[in-house]
Amino acid sequence: MLSAEQGLQRLIEGNKRFVAGKARFPTVCKETLAALAKGQQPFATILGCADSRVPPELVFDANFGELFIIRVAGNVISPEVMGSIQYAGSHLHTPLFLVLGHEGCGAVKAAVESKSNGATHLSRIQVLVNNIVPGLSGLDSSALSGEDHLAQAIEANVRWSMKQLLETPEGRQGAREGRKKLVGAVFEISSGRVRFL
Repeated sequence: MLSAEQGLQRLIEGNKRFVAGKARFPTVCKETLAALAKGQQPFATILGCADSRVPPELVFDANFGELFIIRVAGNVISPEVMGSIQYAGSHLHTPLFLVLGHEGCGAVKAAVESKSNGATHLSRIQVLVNNIVPGLSGLDSSALSGEDHLAQAIEANVRWSMKQLLETPEGRQGAREGRKKLVGAVFEISSGRVRFL
């Protein structure tokens, strides 16, 4: 099993290959599938947005079984997401946890509109938005252009998700013991680059 630092380095290197157009994965062979049928040992858990333009396995040039992926619009924290992350930590023992936001996130944009203009959305979309808005409390929309404000809101949302994860008993214990690592990043759709926060 890789350490959290080794896993992070592997993600960084994989993204460099992806950006350079030198991706090696996915590769499928009978031996790989046979090994995976016996169980999984991912080296990282990634909470990312459901946006179709941000597939973590491709963005990080990872093969089958290497990443445990949880995707939900706006990479929001919910009981179901928390349960999936808890499973990854306690049963799969992934040492690295990544919250991955992305450029132009529609869910964050909707939250900004709700916070700034009081915009409302369809009922279930509003539930997502309501999970994002508290993380935007420190942003000053008057000081930035719309695009810059959205970029800052996307980063703030990643940090908000990380804060919620760190406040769990497992998050506090992992931070205390130093055996688990939580990082945040933003995927730049225009370049393919992942920018770690």
